[in-house]
Amino acid sequence: MQLGTILVTAINAVCPIILLILLGYILKSKKFITKEFVKVGNNLVFKVCLPCMLFVNVYKIESFSAVQWDIVGYALAVIMVIFVLGFFTAVLTTKVPERRGVIWQCTFRSNFAIIGLSLAEALGGSKATGVAAVVSAFTIPVFNMMGVIALTVFINKSGALSKSIKNIILNIIKNPLIIGVAVGLLSLGIRTWQMNVFGELVFSFERDLKFLYTAVNNLKVLATPLALIVLGGQFEFSAVRGLLKDITVGTLWRIVIAPLIGIGGAVLLSSYTNILSCGVNEYPALIALFGSPVAVSSAVMAGAMNNDEQLAAQLVVWTSICSVVTVFLTACILMAAGLLPV
Repeated sequence: MQLGTILVTAINAVCPIILLILLGYILKSKKFITKEFVKVGNNLVFKVCLPCMLFVNVYKIESFSAVQWDIVGYALAVIMVIFVLGFFTAVLTTKVPERRGVIWQCTFRSNFAIIGLSLAEALGGSKATGVAAVVSAFTIPVFNMMGVIALTVFINKSGALSKSIKNIILNIIKNPLIIGVAVGLLSLGIRTWQMNVFGELVFSFERDLKFLYTAVNNLKVLATPLALIVLGGQFEFSAVRGLLKDITVGTLWRIVIAPLIGIGGAVLLSSYTNILSCGVNEYPALIALFGSPVAVSSAVMAGAMNNDEQLAAQLVVWTSICSVVTVFLTACILMAAGLLPV
């Protein structure tokens, strides 16, 4: 793959997000959509469409036997490290409680579900996409659990921890995105059990309840464009100046520091130890996981959980724009090192 092709690939992966956000912004500025539409759209995306998307993504995983546990373990370990470092970054860079959780979430939560998988396919083909899909089954629930924690702990008048451990756990359990992944994993487990016991599928949601599966899949297809249009309806360029410092911190973390830790650590461990084994199928998945812009759903969750929705929306936009450059540079470096197919 030539350098020009890599740049085009990165642009094609990220620009559709920017264009749909721009469409939402234009529709809102022309009063074609209203604040009430944006509010209702947020709830629809968060509580219905995104859970359906996550369910279908997990459900389509072939089997648990396809899991590369070293890659999964490494991904989860790095996410935890970034999660901890992100907490201290948020505390040290802003005193506004509603912004701390948004910055914290931006450090660790990538847009793996929406553009990560397509980016992995563009960089490494179908085998790389398979690795990314398996990793997503484990990381997306973790992203959502951590997202709930990040958007919960700072919200009260004093700016201290606002919820008890019990309430945080309840918020995690009731989170629609986590429910979507959990149902997907349950379905995958039932399918695997049937194959092990009977040697064939006695019942399949996709085959035997096709009408219901089609409806759920249609909601999945709706999730991304509707989320982006609604996000554009919340976006205001006039807010950039007042949020410039926070936008800069979150953007640098998401598209520079996080991929440096996640991808750089994988290169070192694979090159000099036997702890991790990464190749041309694994590195595209790691680029998608650690190098993608912040998740669109992070802004939806921020608004739903009384955090600074405007900052969250700004971070989605600016990390998406800037990630075109950083993904391109990352791919170039790994190609030059022989770690990505050319």
